[in-house]
Amino acid sequence: MFNTKQKTDMQPEKTNGSGTGTTLIGAGTTLKGDISSNNDLRIDGTIVGNINCVSKIVVGSNGVVEGDITGNQADIVGKVSGNIRAKDLLQLRGDCVVNGDIYAGKLQVEPTATFNGQCHMGANVVGISTGSDKENKDKAATH
Repeated sequence: MFNTKQKTDMQPEKTNGSGTGTTLIGAGTTLKGDISSNNDLRIDGTIVGNINCVSKIVVGSNGVVEGDITGNQADIVGKVSGNIRAKDLLQLRGDCVVNGDIYAGKLQVEPTATFNGQCHMGANVVGISTGSDKENKDKAATH
């Protein structure tokens, strides 16, 4: 009587498993812990922990990340205290502040961006690993 929709109309839409949405950490939100995502990730809040993303990571102008960032692409406009590893393109834009080492296939830095650390780029970093630098050096020494 009150429910005119059929049960099949109320079921959530099914996807093919390849999520296409973007995960948003909004301004005013603080998240403590590591994040792993298969979709794009936009951070306008504060993350205290490491981020591992298969796709693109955007740190907005109000975004703050205290930890390492690993992804296919990264677009940084906010503040990052930690290492950034971008397999493809890393963009340091606007008034961003990055304190840490960066590893990127390609790098674009705007004149107003601030970066303090070491830069490693090109074919040598295409096979970016999520392990620590010490682990990577130890593995290289044993092979």
